[in-house]
Order: sequence, then structure tokens, then C-alpha cells
Amino acid sequence: MAKRIKTPADIGALVRIVRKEQNLRQDELAGVAGVGLRFIVDLEAGKPTAQIGKVLQVLQTLGCSIDILAPGERRK
Repeated sequence: MAKRIKTPADIGALVRIVRKEQNLRQDELAGVAGVGLRFIVDLEAGKPTAQIGKVLQVLQTLGCSIDILAPGERRK
């Protein structure tokens, strides 16, 4: 599922959707991702100041990846 991300809230919504698809509770995701429960709660709420390293850690744990396109590039 490719999803265009424009805001922290978009990332949070994606994390919530994928977490639920994997039948994980927030505390379970926090444990396997190596972050705190509060971080997952804040991330899913779209907190704009979430630490990028931890965000990437959570996304990787869920099996998600990020592709960043430079201006003028197109998706393949």
C-alpha cells in the first residue's frame, strides 16, 4: 500500500492502520520497536516533534519503508 505522506498526522495514521492490521496493541508495538508506549501514542496522534530516528525504527518494525522523491522525480 503506497501512501503519500504530507504531515506528521499522515505518518501517525499509517502507523495505526498497519499496527492494527498486524493485530498489535500499542504497548506491544512499543516493546518490539524498542520505544516507549508514550512515543507510540504520540506518534499515532501525529505529534510533529517526534524524533525521526524513533519514527524510522517503528516504521521498520512494522515492515514499512520510506521513499523520498527529489523534485521532478516520479514513482516507478
